[in-house]
Amino acid sequence: MDIVRHNPQVFVHVLYTANYCCSSVGNRRPPRTKGKKMRLRPFISTKDFDEIKNWITDERTHAMWCANRFKFPIEKTDFDSVMTEFSSRFGDSPFVATSDDGKLVGFFCYSLNLDNNEGMFKFVMVNPSLRGQGYGKQMLKLALEYALGITKATTVQLNVYQENTGAKKCYESVGFVERSTTPAALTFNGESWTRCNMVISPAPSE
Repeated sequence: MDIVRHNPQVFVHVLYTANYCCSSVGNRRPPRTKGKKMRLRPFISTKDFDEIKNWITDERTHAMWCANRFKFPIEKTDFDSVMTEFSSRFGDSPFVATSDDGKLVGFFCYSLNLDNNEGMFKFVMVNPSLRGQGYGKQMLKLALEYALGITKATTVQLNVYQENTGAKKCYESVGFVERSTTPAALTFNGESWTRCNMVISPAPSE
């Protein structure tokens, strides 16, 4: 299974699409879904981009989501270019979460630093038509099962601006805690945002 640590997309479709609802990872049980089935699969740009590009429609939300790593509005050529760069530099792999009928629920990137065995989530977002219904929390739990159980990360981190209170609360709800802060990490239209680095080490909360 060490091949998964070098290529996080290996086996994700088999384990987390075909068998997730009835299988476990190691000694961990899958998180409770409360009737909402969700699956992870690799992001396919030619299939998925045209939908997720419409999930963020204002510049402020865009900046909070990606720290302006992507152009606004999102363009496919630029998006694919940034994804390629992050894959080359950090080993990032993009994923989508889907409902049982194939509807796109969310998007995130994941990478594993083999030097310190720390995983990292980036560019996490949820379909706006499904926000406030628990899908973001469920996607994070599923992603954490994959990161901790399959790629064997001992810690998973992410960054969020403290001003993005809804996202920060969602991360805290699955067990992420604040590790450090960087004041004035980004300025947007006169606002100065503090970047918060959050981390989780144990299995996802159940």
